[in-house]
Amino acid sequence: MQQDFPPDRVLSQPLMADLASGAPEGPRHSPLWFLWEEGAVFLVGSTRDSFIRRLQAEPRCALGVVEFDNAAGVLLHVGLRGRATVGPMETGRFRRLLAKYLGPDQAEWNPWFIREVARIDDPEGRMVRLTPDTIVCKDVSFFRTGPGLAS
Repeated sequence: MQQDFPPDRVLSQPLMADLASGAPEGPRHSPLWFLWEEGAVFLVGSTRDSFIRRLQAEPRCALGVVEFDNAAGVLLHVGLRGRATVGPMETGRFRRLLAKYLGPDQAEWNPWFIREVARIDDPEGRMVRLTPDTIVCKDVSFFRTGPGLAS
């Protein structure tokens, strides 16, 4: 298992996670916000979301997060594989996830987004926990400069 850097370096940033899950029709992909805590990735959804239903039927999944800055030549990839568990919404954790992307001051959060999209108090809300079996952290930032000058 390659670990060129600690996973926190990428997973602490407000980046998109790409969730790969299985379905009878074939593999599926879901771009999602995420929270990295306690050695696990947490995702938020609802019983209306197809990725939640897929993970309940088949918990094996993979998740990738990439930090990419073309101008600076930075390309860091974190890949996680494991089994997801779908549980009830954890509002405190959900608020921390939202703060990661929207900022720490809840008074500045878009009220429409919280009311209509994020829906913190949604009774159908679900929290997904992916505790990885494996984590790969690859630094391929040398794509511009060559391996001798990599970050």
